[in-house]
Amino acid sequence: MGTAKDRKKELNWAVLGTGGIAGEMAKSLKAAGRQFYGVWNRTRKRAEDFAAAYGAERVYSKPEEVFEDPKVDAVYIAVLHDVHFPLIMEALEHGKHVLAEKPITLNSRQLKEAEKLAGEKGLILAEAMTIWHMPLYKELWKRLDQGEFGKAQIITANFGSFREYDMTSRFFSMDLSGGALLDIGVYAISAARTFMGGSPSGVKSHMRRAASGVDEQSVILMWNPEGQMASISLSLHSKQPKRVMISCEKAYIEIMDYPRGTKAVITDAQTGEKQEIEAGDEKTALFYEIQDMEEAVRNGDAGLMRLSWSHDVMQIMTDLRKEWKLLYPGEVW
Repeated sequence: MGTAKDRKKELNWAVLGTGGIAGEMAKSLKAAGRQFYGVWNRTRKRAEDFAAAYGAERVYSKPEEVFEDPKVDAVYIAVLHDVHFPLIMEALEHGKHVLAEKPITLNSRQLKEAEKLAGEKGLILAEAMTIWHMPLYKELWKRLDQGEFGKAQIITANFGSFREYDMTSRFFSMDLSGGALLDIGVYAISAARTFMGGSPSGVKSHMRRAASGVDEQSVILMWNPEGQMASISLSLHSKQPKRVMISCEKAYIEIMDYPRGTKAVITDAQTGEKQEIEAGDEKTALFYEIQDMEEAVRNGDAGLMRLSWSHDVMQIMTDLRKEWKLLYPGEVW
């Protein structure tokens, strides 16, 4: 998978979008001695300012220029998620590896189409989900696989933000594919999925809508054939701690601020003794995604990017929205 050019140590990256998450990624790259090669934004002035701030060599006037530039190896898509899919497909058609912000697509049909094209083109397609790449999680998965904590039995995950009621904002807008599930729920479901030994086979939920029609608040239960269960609570108008707890046979594990978690507290189920694990640096959280992506390209190992987990999470979210009859304008399931 990939050409000899792709297998060089570092890739030439271009970013689509100049919003907050793109700026965070640029800072993370800069802290690691790296930079974006090029940038595009709908407002050229913002792209020029971004390039000046982070040392990008090229400013593009339209996305097609990014995809047609032979110097661009990979594209980081950091625009609103309602337009991820067409940009992903065009980037893949032009032979670019793609790292797209969460949620990677709007629904499972789109993701399956993108996966198929990436496979046909021999390219790496991945979701920029911090949880897949933080060193803390890699350490915990290893220790769980070794049986140190026993089998994970129940996972609980919370994520609540307080957003003022503004039905025109992206958080509450149907036209911009808003709602709690795709914006913050993707983190909670992803966190739960990482500690489940197999794909969830059943999901139940209860959802409350905002005035605009998007999902404002929900409680989700899911389980798999291995007997593991997860409970998730989400809200766009009620603050909750970003906390995940993994209850295992021999211990329970707590991670605060889990989307970019760097510390876990492990409590022995019998003695109550606590130990802490610390790994990674929140300041370079987004750079871990780039590192794994480049290794995946070099080695031709798409598994490093955990797209199968992204696939499971997207299927769950799509099934939930179908149950809720929450179809965005122009969306096709």
